[in-house]
Amino acid sequence: MPLHLVPLDLLERLQSYSSVLIVSCPVCPPASVASDNNAPLIEFFKHGIQTPAYEEYLDELRESLEREGVRTGFFTSYLPCPTTCMWSAGQRNRLQKRAREYDAALVMGCTSAQSTVEETLKDTDCEAILGMRLAGIINAKLKFEFPLNVMLDSPRLVGAIERVEHAR
Repeated sequence: MPLHLVPLDLLERLQSYSSVLIVSCPVCPPASVASDNNAPLIEFFKHGIQTPAYEEYLDELRESLEREGVRTGFFTSYLPCPTTCMWSAGQRNRLQKRAREYDAALVMGCTSAQSTVEETLKDTDCEAILGMRLAGIINAKLKFEFPLNVMLDSPRLVGAIERVEHAR
């Protein structure tokens, strides 16, 4: 299952920039927000592969920044690999080109995603800012509901520290 990530309250810090590009991993952050809100992970016929609860969170964040005069943009990449921590050279190049128009990149993902973004943007003036913290790992059963809805059934948070039993 995905990492469970919790959004950080960075609104005050982000207001110091004139422009912020929200760089989102499309895997763990949506699953985390859906799990926290007991909301569907996917409602295919209503929203495609996007997670409504996460999209609402991002919309609220963008609206809050724009009310303060901060220009925002959004970047994610699904193909060939959706997880930001394993983006291909092509995905990283697309981010680098897009981020040149922004002062900061808010990384909605884990510290490995932040590492990807920092490495990608090292030759730009765009600062990578981690927007989420690791709370653990989501353990749940996938539940399929008509018509093509996917829920995380009985989600629980598992510690991120590996349990070692009978080590010798």
